[in-house]
Amino acid sequence: MKKKPNIKFGERLKAMRKNRKNINQTALGNLMGVKQSTISRWEAGIDEPEHDHLRALADYFDCSVDYLLGTESLPE
Repeated sequence: MKKKPNIKFGERLKAMRKNRKNINQTALGNLMGVKQSTISRWEAGIDEPEHDHLRALADYFDCSVDYLLGTESLPE
C-alpha cells in the first residue's frame, strides 16, 4: 500500500523556511545534513523526514513537531 503524501507538512515546512529567514533549500539541507533534493521532496509532500530530522527542523524553526506535521494549528 502506497503511503499518502503529507502535503500539509510540506506546505508548512516551505512557509517556515521562507518566512523565518528566507533560507533556501540548499542552506537548510546543509544545516540538516541532507541534500537539497531531500528538502525539495519534503516540501512537495513526497517524503517525510526521519524523527531526528523532524526534531531538528522543529528546533530550528522554534515550533512543535505536531505543528510541522499538521496535527496542531499553532506553531507553539
